[in-house]
Amino acid sequence: MNHSLIQILIICAYIGVLFLISGYVKMRSAGSSENYVLAGRKMTTPLIMVSIIGLAVGGASTIGVAEQAYTHGLSAGWYTAAWGIGAIIMGLTLAKKYRRMNITTVSELLERYYGRKTMAIGIACQILVQLVIMSLQFVAGGAILSALLPDVFTPLTGMLTSAVVFIGITLIGGMWSASQSNLLNVTLQYMGIAAAAYTIISMVGGMPAVQLKLPQPQALDFISGVGPMTIVTWIVVLITVNLSLQAIIQISLGAKDVRTAQKGFLWGGVLMLPVGFASALLGVIAAEVYPNIAPATALPRLIMTLNPWLAGITLASLWAADVSTACNLLLSAATLYAHDIHRGYIDPTMSEQKQLRVTRAAVLLLGLLTLGFALTISGIITTLMAGLSLMTAFAVIVLMTMYVPQHCSQNAALWTLLVSILVLVVWMTIPASHILPHVIYAEWIACVGTFCLVSLVERAPIPAVERIR
Repeated sequence: MNHSLIQILIICAYIGVLFLISGYVKMRSAGSSENYVLAGRKMTTPLIMVSIIGLAVGGASTIGVAEQAYTHGLSAGWYTAAWGIGAIIMGLTLAKKYRRMNITTVSELLERYYGRKTMAIGIACQILVQLVIMSLQFVAGGAILSALLPDVFTPLTGMLTSAVVFIGITLIGGMWSASQSNLLNVTLQYMGIAAAAYTIISMVGGMPAVQLKLPQPQALDFISGVGPMTIVTWIVVLITVNLSLQAIIQISLGAKDVRTAQKGFLWGGVLMLPVGFASALLGVIAAEVYPNIAPATALPRLIMTLNPWLAGITLASLWAADVSTACNLLLSAATLYAHDIHRGYIDPTMSEQKQLRVTRAAVLLLGLLTLGFALTISGIITTLMAGLSLMTAFAVIVLMTMYVPQHCSQNAALWTLLVSILVLVVWMTIPASHILPHVIYAEWIACVGTFCLVSLVERAPIPAVERIR
């Protein structure tokens, strides 16, 4: 059978199964916006676990890590490990507190304790960051499909096809669809990456042969390639993100109880730790086998050397990583719009049925908007790190509110968000401001300082009855 035909059949079968899952679970989200956006708050530990893995282990954690490893070696795998560390910290600290609050969005927390102005700015920041992250999944999805079927897809048409699947699955079934699909996605991507790593290492003569042909001496070093400062920065950024990003918080809020939320994040974090290093190792081997290709195509190009059935399944598994990440991000961005903007400012009295329709419409429109972002992005992980740093303000606000509410001022959150935006704008536009290794450190210093200073000067604490125990 023709290689391209085999891979087309695999991709079509995979897409068909995803849509069948979405159609099957749609009845569980019908008639209720809470069912649609939070799976009725009935998600079990395995569903929480695969949802957080599915969100984290996306295009950046596979294609992006291999791209980084192509030039910097095995240490690029720390990016995905940093996601795992962040999920574990979330499980040990805030996952149970978020679930106990019984909210729907992080913006709802901002409104409850800091007012509507703070909520409005928070919504804008959260949606923007999530659309930037999601656009990276379009880029990675286009790269995978164009490598898998170069006669059928270009990177642009691969992006468009990815968009149809991402938007379609989310539109049909919401959180239930995303979580159930992740059972398939996560299983497929872990098996695919493991099988590809084993087969490719065997094909090149085993690890001794890999070591003999290293493109650079530090290629298999766990630290020196990207350097300890970059690794620490990834960990700081991704702990920050896990504590504050709506897409992650929404997963914890969908758990059936507090203990389930906590266990799901802990198990998910542990299982994430090794997968990035497997992708990084494949990136190192790609640099040996294909020394003059675009780094972003390293992993798909290498996998295409495998048996067509294994290559098709493995690349479908990498595409599965994109699907699982994009669906959660798209749903959370749409939830923020429908729950906090449309209901909060446009139609406060809208019914459950109308909120469900508005959420689905937001899924469609926001999904299409990300295509524009995707066309302007180059380096996957570099772009992601800058965008995610904006989550620092949310992390500071949430930690202070949940742990020391008696020291929180009513305007501290508003000023912290504004300063966070200012810091990122200055960093992006004035190179002379780069006196620290990464913008995340400037964000933490500025946000903690602003929150504490405003709380100290203003002395207008949030109402005692609203404090979180």
